[in-house]
Amino acid sequence: MKILKQFLLIFSLLVCSGTAFAQKQKTIEKALIKTNIYCNHCAKCETCGERFQKVLLREKGIQMVTVDEKEMTIEVVYNTKKTDLTKVKTAITKLGYDADDLEADVAAYEGLDNCCKK
Repeated sequence: MKILKQFLLIFSLLVCSGTAFAQKQKTIEKALIKTNIYCNHCAKCETCGERFQKVLLREKGIQMVTVDEKEMTIEVVYNTKKTDLTKVKTAITKLGYDADDLEADVAAYEGLDNCCKK
């Protein structure tokens, strides 16, 4: 009888832990955000390229930023427990760039180098 109780206890713990594990949400997401990049060197540009890396990586939850000026996209890896996609896109607009359906902040856009504007 004692062995049966121990078996049932262990079995119950395994079932409960398996259920908890299955309910864990994915915390790291990757988003490909469409933008407008008008020069062929924005990712490497001293003012623009460094903004993507320095400023965006300071945003809470953003872990990695990759700019593809040919495809006009910004790939962002972020932690969903610390931020969400809307906040990531808003951070990009504050740099002066469009982010999918969000338009660039006007003042930030005016601060870009002329080669990076339309």
